[in-house]
Amino acid sequence: MAGNTFGKTFTLTTYGESHGLALGGVIDGCPAGVKIDVAAIQEDLDRRRPGQSAIVTQRKEPDTVEIHSGIFEGVSTGTPIGFSIKNTNQKSKDYSHIKDSYRPSHADYVYDQKYGIRDYRGGGRSSARETAARVVAGSIAKQFIAPVNVTAFVSAVGELSIENPHHIDDFSTIENNPVRCPDPVMAAEMETYIKQVRKEGDTVGGVVTCVIKNVPIGLGEPVFDKLHATLGQAMLSINAVKGFEYGSGFAGAARKGSAHNDLYNEDGTTKTNYSGGIQGGISNGMDIYFNVAFKPVATIMQAQETIDKKGDKVVMEGKGRHDPCVVPRAVPIVEAMAALVLADFSLRNNSSKV
Repeated sequence: MAGNTFGKTFTLTTYGESHGLALGGVIDGCPAGVKIDVAAIQEDLDRRRPGQSAIVTQRKEPDTVEIHSGIFEGVSTGTPIGFSIKNTNQKSKDYSHIKDSYRPSHADYVYDQKYGIRDYRGGGRSSARETAARVVAGSIAKQFIAPVNVTAFVSAVGELSIENPHHIDDFSTIENNPVRCPDPVMAAEMETYIKQVRKEGDTVGGVVTCVIKNVPIGLGEPVFDKLHATLGQAMLSINAVKGFEYGSGFAGAARKGSAHNDLYNEDGTTKTNYSGGIQGGISNGMDIYFNVAFKPVATIMQAQETIDKKGDKVVMEGKGRHDPCVVPRAVPIVEAMAALVLADFSLRNNSSKV
C-alpha cells in the first residue's frame, strides 16, 4: 500500500489499524533544537480521542502517546521522531456483521476490490482512528512553527451555522463546549441537534473553519505546490472530508473584480482579505482562513440495503460505537494537518533565495 507519507521536507509516515495493537508514525525532517512539550502533544490528542463527551463515539481509549526516538531532554535531536499510541479498547466482534458485506458510502467495497483483502474490524487502515498519528505530528509541527498560531473550530453542524466565522477573533470559548463552537448559544443548539440525530440512529455532517495567524510572507510555491493547493490536499486526505474552500471560496465567484480585489495599505497589508492570506499560491502575511466540509458518518444505526461479497443484496444495520457527528473531534485533526503543511513549507522556504 502506497501513500502513507505526507510532506516533502518535514514528513510524516503513519502506520497501524483501528483494531491492531497500536497506531503510530515517524516524523522525518524536524530540525534539531526544537523545544518539544510532550504535555501539549497529549493535550491535542485528548481533544481528538473518543469517549470525551456524550456526542461522540463511546469507545474508551486513553490515546497516550509514547515517544520512542528523536527527542532528548525535551528537545528534538534532528533524528527521526518515532512514536506510538496503543489500542486498548477494541471490540472487534461489533464488526462481525460486515465481514462479508459492505457499508453504504464507506470504503469497505473499494478497499476490498483494490486489495482483495481487508481488515473489516473498524475499517482497518481506512478508519479515522489513523488520524491520531497525524495529531501527534501536527502538535510537534505547531511547536516548530510558533509564533504562527493555528486555530480551528466548528462553524456548522447540518443546517445550523454561525455567521461570519472568518471574522471571529475570540477563540477563548471553543473548548468550553463539546461541539467546539466559539458561539455558546449556537453551540448549545448544535449539541441538542447532534443528540437528537443520535437517538434517531442517524448521523450528520458539518463544517470546520480554520484560522492561521502570524503567517510570514513567502510560504508556498507558485506552480504545482501552491500553498492553498497543498492545504487542500491535506484537508481532503482527512476521513469524511468532502470539500475545501479558502478565502472567499465559492462566494467569490459571484463578485466582480472591483469588489473582490484586496487593496494594499502602505505597509503591504491589505484592506480586505478575500484572498484568505494567499496570493499566487504564496502566503502574503495576512491571516489564512479556510473551511473544511465533513459528510455524515457512513455507519448509521438504521437498516439499509447493501450487497455482500457475492453481489447479493442484503440488509445491514450498524452496530458498535460510532460518532453521530465527526466535526467536534475533527477540529484538532484540521489544525494538525494545517500545521504540517506550514512546517514543511517553512523548511522548504530556506532554499528560495541566497
